[in-house]
Amino acid sequence: MTDEPVIRAEDLSLTFETGDGPVHALSNVDLTIGKGDFVSFIGPSGCGKTTFLRVIADLEQPTGGSITVNGMTPDEARMKRAYGYVFQAPALYPWRTISGNVTLPLEIMGYSKQEKADRVARTLELVNLSGFEKKFPWQLSGGMQQRASIARALAFDADLLLMDEPFGALDEIVRDHLNEQLLELWARTSKTIAFVTHSIPEAVYLSTRIVVMSPRPGRVTDVIESTLPKERPLDIRESPEFLEIAHRVREGLKAGHSYDV
Repeated sequence: MTDEPVIRAEDLSLTFETGDGPVHALSNVDLTIGKGDFVSFIGPSGCGKTTFLRVIADLEQPTGGSITVNGMTPDEARMKRAYGYVFQAPALYPWRTISGNVTLPLEIMGYSKQEKADRVARTLELVNLSGFEKKFPWQLSGGMQQRASIARALAFDADLLLMDEPFGALDEIVRDHLNEQLLELWARTSKTIAFVTHSIPEAVYLSTRIVVMSPRPGRVTDVIESTLPKERPLDIRESPEFLEIAHRVREGLKAGHSYDV
């Protein structure tokens, strides 16, 4: 881990002004994410998990405190293409092939034709979609579409990957498979990953650290360091060590609900 964290949030707050009065989405969040970390955010709906990711991505502006991304403001990090963002839905253009969807950010960034081709081939191989370049999104399963979305976020080789519940709409078998593939991808690329989920097993299986958040206003109630090995077969989820971490996450979520809000 380097001296400068990839993400540093200090006393971060965000209040939305609405017609029904202010909505306190985030409150006094202090958090650092180091280079190469896989950090999952878990908490009930409306606790600010996605909002925090959107603040990192400069899609929302905090109303208090500070946040840096690679030592820069989120706006500067966005201009430097410091991160890739994977949304809950694949958000692929149906009229573009898989290759055309993955190459879209590279077109916007002005890469040469050869560089675009090389990067598309490399990222599709990373997510096990080689050979599907000329297919259209509607010709792929939901899991394959989400892998194409991950490839698009990886195409310009940002060191930080922001993932907002990318597997939440998939069935359990597909989700398990993509969890395994994501861990393999993380091991091969050494990306820093910030991952939002509602699933305790998913958070524990994937992460080096798990950030437990309370109901609105979103606070960090616990940050759990994983003691699991980096190599994690799916059946590790039946181990006492895994179940102990999952229990701590569950207790953290219960404790978070005891806050007066």
